Amino acid sequence: MMKLLPWRCTTSEAHGTFFSKISNIAPYLFVTNMSRRFLFHSQSNQEEDIFDPPFSLASNTLRTQKPKKKQKEEKKHEKDQSFTVNSELPFDYRYSYSETNPAVKPIGFREPTRFSPFGPGRIDRKWTGISAPCVKPVDLEKVAEERRWVLGEPLTEEETAELVEKFRHNDCSRQMNLGRGGVTHNMLEDIHNYWKRAEAVRIKCLGVPTLDMDNVCSHLEDKSGGKVIYRHINILLLYRGRNYDPKSRPTVPVMLWKPLAPIYPRLVKNVADGLTFEETKAMRNKGLNAPPLMKLSRNGVYVNVVNKVRAAFETEEVVRLDCTHVGTSDCKRIGVKLRDLVPCVPILFKDEQIILWRGKKDEQNSGS
Repeated sequence: MMKLLPWRCTTSEAHGTFFSKISNIAPYLFVTNMSRRFLFHSQSNQEEDIFDPPFSLASNTLRTQKPKKKQKEEKKHEKDQSFTVNSELPFDYRYSYSETNPAVKPIGFREPTRFSPFGPGRIDRKWTGISAPCVKPVDLEKVAEERRWVLGEPLTEEETAELVEKFRHNDCSRQMNLGRGGVTHNMLEDIHNYWKRAEAVRIKCLGVPTLDMDNVCSHLEDKSGGKVIYRHINILLLYRGRNYDPKSRPTVPVMLWKPLAPIYPRLVKNVADGLTFEETKAMRNKGLNAPPLMKLSRNGVYVNVVNKVRAAFETEEVVRLDCTHVGTSDCKRIGVKLRDLVPCVPILFKDEQIILWRGKKDEQNSGS
């Protein structure tokens, strides 16, 4: 059998030699392992390392993460600083410049004042709920000199006629629409973007701001630095100036959203000044039953409304304006504008109808 199966002898002999070699080498392996462990523990005791060797690499990675977080925070802080716009515009930032009166202070806010519509950290001014006041002192003489230099010499009649003929038509591509918000803050950025490629921009005005076009023109010239060279009913042409350079234009930070309008004092009192409760009630009924002086449309052109109301007050004591489909908010804005421009006293806003009272004759004579 041994001769028939010679591989058994060879394998057994091989196993015997293998185990004999292991038995001879075993003491040396034990000594070397003990010496290595002793050396490792001696080094760890010298370095006072409290971490277990298998987790030493993980502990090192945790230690190196702290400076990375600090670097990320520093980079983020640098980005925030570079993202902040340090604008040098010499006026307070508002959502609308032509439709708000800085002299009238609100009695409340519909949103927290800490939320700026410009975004967190995007401007170097603090939002007060109405405006972002200018922090640095403004040298008005220097600002006026810079604007005069940008405008340069006045345009000749030929140059003005050429620009008017180029931009006054309805198919003009350089046109902006001015709506119920009036001269808004973001509109200034749009004007400068138009001025990059054209000398002038055509502005079409609609809605409540058209009641006082002089106010619109003055704010456009004051806030943008340009000049209105053409005005026809509700169409304006705003010229940028001879020495205007788009590369050196002022930086205008953009509002990211429209802030909610604050709460102002009540416009219509229960009892009008100078009248009793019964007289006020009689005036309101008289106005509701009177024929409407005008019918105003939504986002229409109200250029002639002030003159017509003034003419009507020469013969009538109460005037009614039909503002169907105009909207409640626009009705109140129209009433505020007419109160200051005519002047008159709004005594009722009902069912999109505006009832205006001319006031007492003694007050009108003293005011005139």
